[in-house]
Amino acid sequence: MEPALHDQVQMVRALQRFLEQPAEMLETHISWVLLSGEFAYKIKKAVNLGFLDFSTLEKRGYYCAEEVRLNRRLAPGLYLEVAVITGAAESPVLNGSGPVIDYAVKMRRFPQSCLLDQILQRDELSPATVDAIARKVADFHDRVEIAHNGIPFGTPERVHQPAAQNFAQIRARLGEPSKNLDALELWSEQAYRSLLPAFAARKALGFVRECHGDLHLGNIVLLNGEVVPFDCIEFNEDLRWIDVISEAAFLAMDLCARERPGLARRFLNAYLEQTGDYAGLEVLRYYLVYRAMVRAKVACIRAGQGGLAGGEEDSGTRFRRYIRLAAGFTRHPRPFLAINHGLSGSGKTTLTQSLLEEMDIFRIRSDVERKRLYGLKPEARSSAGMGEGIYSPEAGRRTYLRLAELARSIILSGYPVVVDAAFLRRRERAAFHELARELGVPFVILDFEAPGRLLRERVKQRQQTGRDASEAGVAVLESQIRNREPLENAELAQSIKVDTEQAADVKKLASRLAAATSCR
Repeated sequence: MEPALHDQVQMVRALQRFLEQPAEMLETHISWVLLSGEFAYKIKKAVNLGFLDFSTLEKRGYYCAEEVRLNRRLAPGLYLEVAVITGAAESPVLNGSGPVIDYAVKMRRFPQSCLLDQILQRDELSPATVDAIARKVADFHDRVEIAHNGIPFGTPERVHQPAAQNFAQIRARLGEPSKNLDALELWSEQAYRSLLPAFAARKALGFVRECHGDLHLGNIVLLNGEVVPFDCIEFNEDLRWIDVISEAAFLAMDLCARERPGLARRFLNAYLEQTGDYAGLEVLRYYLVYRAMVRAKVACIRAGQGGLAGGEEDSGTRFRRYIRLAAGFTRHPRPFLAINHGLSGSGKTTLTQSLLEEMDIFRIRSDVERKRLYGLKPEARSSAGMGEGIYSPEAGRRTYLRLAELARSIILSGYPVVVDAAFLRRRERAAFHELARELGVPFVILDFEAPGRLLRERVKQRQQTGRDASEAGVAVLESQIRNREPLENAELAQSIKVDTEQAADVKKLASRLAAATSCR
């Protein structure tokens, strides 16, 4: 152990005893956190790990100040100040007089049980909370600074540098050859080279921004019903100024690592629905692998540190788990194109929401994309009458063209897609069938049905709650019933009927869809 780190261990142990109230200790590969009374004190380890350098007192002081400044973007109520530590290693004093021996970030303490990783472990992480996280992250990404061309971050070379460093830093600590690591490194290098134009385009189009950088479940807390991300990356600008999809990929990877892939899919779909950044799917798989390798590297680092705190999963086991996860991300399902067909209230959106959590699929919604075309948020009310404004025939034509454009992009990125729209006219369905033929992927129609009485009840209830992107009322439903063009025999041969009068079996529907798209 380095002398400076040895002195810190002595100081942290002493500080744990000398604080006004007995302190509980948490430890990571780069810091200790002392929990005492209403407050938490985070002390940075005197280490230089290549991707961060806290080796000097001056650097630790600077990065403590940066940590407070940057985290106040998302968690202003948690980050209070930078506290100085004075005295000696064996008898430290917080905010005392005399020479400074170290620094601590002073935070408002919260119950560890409110951390989302703990909530998930208790199987209490609700779909509504996942949706709230997606909205919070999307809003944050919308307002943070963009790395314009004058800012060097986010160029293809700087994107791949930390990914390549992961492999080098793991090998330096592993001490033995690893075929699995070699295969992942080869895949990463090949993916990087093939995605060079995509990375450059992402930078040019403004998707590289000053993000959080370390967005996983252990860095999000649920306080008074609000999701609060904290503990962003302050120590490395290249790891903070990143593609927004890299940020979203970290949380999705973490949910998968904790064996909740359904929630990962829900989060990604909800995030993309909020942002409209479906073009980011082209680089998603690269970032999922990268994020899993980050956590594998952290496991390697912790394995070589020992530490003051105990009770953690064995680092070697954790390392192997992340290697397997990264390998899984390199494989992907066969793309296909599915479209919904059905009247308002027939359950298209509700059932496909469950479906996208059951299988690897991305969904695009006409109600959302129509509003985006006209500068409205998904939940915004347009106040347009039937056949007017954003619901005019021209607006409808533009919406279906946009849906086709997005579906093409998602399929070319290597993912299946379901298009959630009414598709009550044959020409609309035929256009998407032709798109599937052009792209060489299977095509399926999900044909949703429910009795008229139930349709009217659902539409009325949806209007009363006002929480969905759809604004279709009973008048719209009655017009749809009068003017719809039923599926023809050739279309019926390509369809899967979904009767939503009773609760649908989503697993069975997913199996039917998988079977239909694997043989066409």
